[in-house]
Formats: sequence, structure tokens, C-alpha cells
Amino acid sequence: MDNKNNFCVIMSGGIGSRFWPFSREARPKQFLDFFGTGRSLLQMTVDRFKKILPPENIYIVTNNEYAQMVMDELPELKPNQILLEPMRRNTAPCIAFATYHINSFNPDANIVVAPSDHLILKEDEFLSIIQNAFSFVQKNDALLTLGIRPSRPETGYGYIQMSDKKLDNVNKVKVFTEKPNLELAKVFYESGEFLWNSGIFIWNTKSILKAFHQHMPEITNRFDQGKSLFGTDKEKEFINETFPFCPNISIDYGIMEKAGNVYVQAADFGWSDLGTWGSLYEISDKDENANATLIANTLYFDSSENVVTLPAGKLAVIQGLEGYIVAEADGVLLICKKEEEQRIKQFVTDVKLKYGDEYI
Repeated sequence: MDNKNNFCVIMSGGIGSRFWPFSREARPKQFLDFFGTGRSLLQMTVDRFKKILPPENIYIVTNNEYAQMVMDELPELKPNQILLEPMRRNTAPCIAFATYHINSFNPDANIVVAPSDHLILKEDEFLSIIQNAFSFVQKNDALLTLGIRPSRPETGYGYIQMSDKKLDNVNKVKVFTEKPNLELAKVFYESGEFLWNSGIFIWNTKSILKAFHQHMPEITNRFDQGKSLFGTDKEKEFINETFPFCPNISIDYGIMEKAGNVYVQAADFGWSDLGTWGSLYEISDKDENANATLIANTLYFDSSENVVTLPAGKLAVIQGLEGYIVAEADGVLLICKKEEEQRIKQFVTDVKLKYGDEYI
């Protein structure tokens, strides 16, 4: 298949508050080098898709305040490949914006939408699946998502239940399910019918625009009014005026849970959603006591199952801790139980209330 009609949209506007204090509003996690490789998560994502797509077919959607950071990290991209949101409105408006932009010059485009902060260990397998997915959505009026075969009963991910109905050997989606409790996660895992929701989507422009018009007219009614401005030098002004009126809603809630032509490709390509310290811990190298150290030097005594990250060149001596996050960055030290890391967002809110924006 000629890849000139295949595009990638990388969503890179989040602030990654669950990785605080490592991730900050001024430099969120997608711009960080977690593994000391010299490449940020965003750069690794672009590197991955450049193996199967022309660089000019890769688009980044990010917040206005991160424009310069994206350009510095990705000098190979032209300014018109960086689509700027004036404010955060979740994934549905973000994807609609990118779709209208690409559709303005290529109404036959097939698009893969991917977050900027995922880790993919088996890249060749992943890219083969993406290329097959492009062929599938080019031939079929279908909205396709990738589902990851669970390796454990995980409570940190959403799930997708597969139907027995298939199209070109790809399962129709039966239902999307939010993050379950542990008991339900065990049922999902043992049933074999459920996949982790990867948040990676593939579709043809015509299919996704039809779905937006059907299920989210509150976005398309506004965007259609300025349809002729997309892809022109007036696009930015139009988006700045229009975007704040878009609903703050995810593509999952807005489209995928409502549409009748949603399919899921089951896959296993070494995927991790680096959304939490726990997910980072899971894929990190560990010592004989299951302690994971990132970047810094550490000595552990009577300690196990911890994840520790400090600025390069620093040493942490840890005694008597079990199952903790120890993270230091830019004047903030966090010590938090791994099992209670969902409280980090609240910690950030409380810090902001007491100390202002200095540590956020």
C-alpha cells in the first residue's frame, strides 16, 4: 500500500501530573528521558513512526505553551506539522482538530492516533500491526483500536471486551469498560474475552468524520463553520476562537463507546502506558529484592519493591522501605507508597494551594 495516504497524529499536550515531581507543568513527562537513552518519550514515539511513514506525514498536537519545546525536540518537523491547542480539552477535540487539518489537503487519509508517552518494546511487531491496520481501515468503514492481551489482572487500565463478530478477521468491540477493581480485573483476565485499552486508534478520515458528525455535533457544527480555514494561515486564529467552546471529553466517551462500527485488533507488542510510577516500575530492571532504580545511584538495606529516581549523580541510601516511590526533582522530594500513588494528584493540588506554582 502506498504510504503517502497514511498519517500519524501524536497527542502530546498532557501535563503528566501522576509522575510529579519528575514531570512538571513546565516540562511534562513526554519531554523527559526516563531511561537515560538520550531520547524523550515524544522523540521515541516519532522515531518509531518514521520507520513506516514519511516524516512530513507525522503531526504533533500539543498545547500552545509547549510549542517551542516540541520544535526543539523535533527539528525535522515543519511548523505546520505542530498543531497547537489554546487550552486542554481532552482527546476528542484534539483528534477532531487534527482530522480536520489533515482532511483539508488529503480527504483519503488513513490516520493512526497515538499518545506520546507509551513504551513499545517490540517495535517491528507493532509497526507490522499498524501497517495491517492501515489496510483494514482503507478498505472498511471501521474505527479500529488496538487491544493488548493482558498479562495480569491490572486495575490501572481500561478494558475492551471482544465480540465473536468479525470483519476481515478483526473482532468487533462488544463493550468498553472502565478501570475495574481487582476482583473484576481477575474475572476479565481469566475470561480471555477482554483486552487492555491501549489508547491507540486507526481509521480513515471519512469514517472518523462521519462518526464525529453523528455522535459529537457540538464539535463538528463549530468546525464545519470554519472548514475552509483548516490548512490555511487562518487556521490558528479560528482554533483559538473555537476550541474553548469544545466539550472537555475523551474520544472513548465521545465516539468509541457510542459508534456501531468499532473494532479491536488484539496484539502483544511489549506495550506499556507510562501513566503512573507503578507502570514504570513494572517495566524497569530490578535488583534481587525487586527494587528499581532510574538514573541515580542507590544503596538498599532491608528494602524491597521500591522505585527510586533522583537527578543524575545523586545517591540515595534506602533502609527499611517496602513498596515505596522515592522521587526527587527540581527541589521536590516525594516519598509515597506505590499502592497509594493515585493520591499524587491530590498531593499536587495541596502543594499548589499552600505554596503556589513554584513546585508544580
